Amino acid sequence: MWLQGQRAALAVLPIIVLLWKKVAPIDVPLDPRIQQDLKQPPTIVKQSVKDYIVDPRDNIIIECEAKGNPVPMFWWRRNGKYFNAEKDPRVSMRKRSGTLEISFKSGGKPEEYEGEYQCFASNDLGTAVSNKILLRVSKSPLWPKEVLEPVVVSEGSPLILPCNPPPGLPPPNTFWMNSAMMPITQDSRVSMGLNGDLYFSNVLAKDASTDYSCNARFLFTHTIQQKNPFSLKVMTTRKIPENAPSFLSPSGLHSSKMVLRGEDLLLECIAAGVPTPNVKWFKNGGDLPERKVKFENYNKTLRIVSVSEEDLGDYVCMASNKIGSIRHSISVQVKAAPYWLNKPTNLVLAPGENGQLVCLASGNPKPSIEWLVNGEPIESSLPNPSRDVVGDAIIFRSVQISTSAVYQCNASNEHGYLLANAFVNILDMAPRLLGPKNQLIKVIENHQAFLDCPFFGSPYPDVRWFKNGHGIVLDGVKYRLHNNGTLEIKRARPEDQGTYTFVASNILGKAEDQVRLEVKEPTRIVRIPEHLSANRGSLARFDCRIKHDHTLPITVSWFKDDKPLGFGWMSKYKKDEDSMSIHNIHSDDEGTYTCTVTTELDQDSASARLTVLEDDSLSPSKPSAFADRPDPPEDLELSDLSARSVRLTWVPGNENNSPVTQFLVQYEENRWRPGEWQNLSSYAGDQNSVILQLSPFVNYQFRVIAINSVGQSRPSLPSTRYQTSGAPPDVAPSGLKGWGTRKTNMEISWQPLLDTQRNGPELRYVVSWRRKDHEEEWNNVTTTSTKHVVRDTETYVPYEIKIQAVNDFGRGPETNIVIGHSGEDKPSAAPADLRVSKIDSTKVNVHWVPVDPRNTHGEFKEYRLYYWREASLLKGLRVTKEKKTKGFYSDVSQSTGILTDLIPYSKYSMYMVIANSKLEGPHSKIVEFETKEGVPGAPKFFKIVQRNTDTIHLEWDKPLEPNGILIGYTLKYNTVNGTQVGSQQVQSFFPNETEYTIRLPDRFTRYKFYLSARTQVGSGEVYAEESPHFANEGKSTPSCLLIGRSKWTTHIHWNLVESISTSLSLSWFGKTTELRGAILLQA
Repeated sequence: MWLQGQRAALAVLPIIVLLWKKVAPIDVPLDPRIQQDLKQPPTIVKQSVKDYIVDPRDNIIIECEAKGNPVPMFWWRRNGKYFNAEKDPRVSMRKRSGTLEISFKSGGKPEEYEGEYQCFASNDLGTAVSNKILLRVSKSPLWPKEVLEPVVVSEGSPLILPCNPPPGLPPPNTFWMNSAMMPITQDSRVSMGLNGDLYFSNVLAKDASTDYSCNARFLFTHTIQQKNPFSLKVMTTRKIPENAPSFLSPSGLHSSKMVLRGEDLLLECIAAGVPTPNVKWFKNGGDLPERKVKFENYNKTLRIVSVSEEDLGDYVCMASNKIGSIRHSISVQVKAAPYWLNKPTNLVLAPGENGQLVCLASGNPKPSIEWLVNGEPIESSLPNPSRDVVGDAIIFRSVQISTSAVYQCNASNEHGYLLANAFVNILDMAPRLLGPKNQLIKVIENHQAFLDCPFFGSPYPDVRWFKNGHGIVLDGVKYRLHNNGTLEIKRARPEDQGTYTFVASNILGKAEDQVRLEVKEPTRIVRIPEHLSANRGSLARFDCRIKHDHTLPITVSWFKDDKPLGFGWMSKYKKDEDSMSIHNIHSDDEGTYTCTVTTELDQDSASARLTVLEDDSLSPSKPSAFADRPDPPEDLELSDLSARSVRLTWVPGNENNSPVTQFLVQYEENRWRPGEWQNLSSYAGDQNSVILQLSPFVNYQFRVIAINSVGQSRPSLPSTRYQTSGAPPDVAPSGLKGWGTRKTNMEISWQPLLDTQRNGPELRYVVSWRRKDHEEEWNNVTTTSTKHVVRDTETYVPYEIKIQAVNDFGRGPETNIVIGHSGEDKPSAAPADLRVSKIDSTKVNVHWVPVDPRNTHGEFKEYRLYYWREASLLKGLRVTKEKKTKGFYSDVSQSTGILTDLIPYSKYSMYMVIANSKLEGPHSKIVEFETKEGVPGAPKFFKIVQRNTDTIHLEWDKPLEPNGILIGYTLKYNTVNGTQVGSQQVQSFFPNETEYTIRLPDRFTRYKFYLSARTQVGSGEVYAEESPHFANEGKSTPSCLLIGRSKWTTHIHWNLVESISTSLSLSWFGKTTELRGAILLQA
């Protein structure tokens, strides 16, 4: 049979094989070379549901799809008898499928085809059977005609208005409405029961009405039918008499209820009384299942979702008011339709092998088990000497090719049935290889090697491996043969290199393949980069000498603080074969540099830190001309051993003409990060004996590095190991928080302890939580993860959360209590009565009625106002209706805010929503308002043109945003001569005037102009421009500039006088240095 290599990427189809009297799953590959020859009995892959209700307006489609090889043939039974689909012109069967299509285009009634259908799929190897599909046509019967007499009742009396909807298929949903199609308001006093009746715990005068109507909604036909309305007359009284509760539903003091496992249990208690009673629920002898229970219909209905056997028992509802109380006990029985404990699965055997099919089901009452073969009772099938039915199993012994079949297990009781198909396929096939031929496998020396040769065969093939023609001895020390045929070499060495031959054989033949193994030298950094301290502006150089297998291409990469470095021709970073250098270093270059070398098989990396010294005063003493790095410290010794500390003493090495300024102590531990040296602490260069502070449950060894102005020494030889004893954790996890990812959960998360904070083995976390402001016990869970999800919560409720770390030595400290929240849901209400006041040209006051905090269903974020400019109040001025938002953030009780940055003389629309930190609620009504006139914006452009020596001509256009009705323009100007300014002159213009000419007293007079537009409110933005110098003949100078301006752009215009130039230099600057630039324009 086929064995899959550990890394063979083959799509597979799970089936079952029996090996050595034991059933074990194998995978038959979907390889076309196997599938085209693999005979397989039919398997049902798609079928209609057991209880199949169809819409009478549609054609009927009864599904039945199956696979197998050969392709199955299909036939049907209807009501236990053969159904000949070919004889009925309305019925057709899809090609290569058993799906029936019943069409009513040419007439006929769907009711004629109601009944029980069962599909059979057959080929040469057996027959598979579908479930029995009960086909029924949906029905929406009319409400019976009836005359309802007016209902007369005294105020304070209880009342039941019956609904009694017509029995539809499926049953309709019921609800109560009035003649205006508005729902009847329901509360703790008035509500609809599970049977559809409308219950009044006590009738009030306001209940009097002529149109209480029960409605039935039929799902399939999407129709609503209305019962004739009740007319309710209430006889009022001066004082409504108070009375103790009594039950309207159910009647009496005791009742019983049966529910099936997996369904929802619905218990109801509706009480009468004045004042209106409150209803509470209890369970005798135990607590209500908190995670599964829901209270509905103002506590009158108890729902327990997905009932199981532990939910049976006596449930008590108590109705009470200030006059008294009453109880009703409901005995709940939990029954169960059959459910699988061990569903039979397909079995593939080789000739002569043994196997078994097991069918175990449970239920209440206990289901009976019936075996069928190819759709017929096994008792009436042909005798099969290799098969025995033993209780809930079928035992197969020494099977033969001819005994392939499909078996059905039917488990049934009074509440339902289960039907499972499982085929027994007797398969014989010579071994076949499925992987690539003549593979080349490369492995690093001293690493594991896996030689894979995926194959398939039946009976189970024998597997053998040879190296260079010689059989391999599978001693379990060097070689290991996996169950899937993969040969593992536990530690590959150069002498293991060579050609390996794989042979798989059974009685039908054999298959073989060869695998070439190459053992490569590991990649290592033999000269690692060392920590450097260098002056700003100098050169820093890190070594990285590599030794590797020269048949493997390598890639050397450098990183600074885990980010890759670039080595372009303009980069300050340069690298060669054995090093990397940084030119002209600055403070930004300080950090950790890592050299990483990678091949297709392995990689190695090493890191060092660069410290940039800003000036000579901060640098180590300058080395002499013959200075070098110090020699490594020697003779490391541990003493003064204690639980949390140890004394480390060493002998300094030769300083090599530069004093040692610092000793760096590093440690390595072999439990969490073995082989990795980490910095522990550093000490002044005149120390050689220090106390090291340690963590519990760590197996330490230490080494010391000396540092002088030239650089770091090589590390010393490691000290002896010292293992600290274990202890409970010293610290609690940090970052504890709780927040819902869904509306029905709360995810509690935290930061895990560091390895050196574990203090002992088997670290785990005890997470505790409970509802805030509820008197309840703490819930807790123990986990090794870094989060825990609390499920089935109510929406956005606060929880108290705490956590502590625990190991095998005990418990650590608890965190302080943190407040978390379960998940948020969409807010269910909108701000009401949205309106505006104090309307100005650019702002308005916005008012609204706040949303009840209970309807926020989450953490309040803001009242979010959406607004947009519908139009300008000036005819013909187009606007963009860009929707904008404004948030009001203070708290949920806020009821007013100011909306600013509006455009004057415009029509706006707006609406408001409330938003929590996740979702927005429904929006309020849309409100419109109009802003008042404001001062206008700047003119669209302003041209200053000096056409000759006698005059200056001015031109402009109306503003892009007039912000109101323009009433004219104001032009102010005065002469300028260096720093001297002449007297100001003012000129006014009508709104339709957009040009003006000024006569110059002489050619050298220059003016400064101030132009603005006006509305009724006042003058708008002012342009201030100077007239240009008059051009000499030898130059071509722009005579005027500026200049139209909008919010984001400025349009610059100029005229050249007697231009003889081919280019123009244009420069600009703002009133601050943030805006500055120049361009050269070529003619």
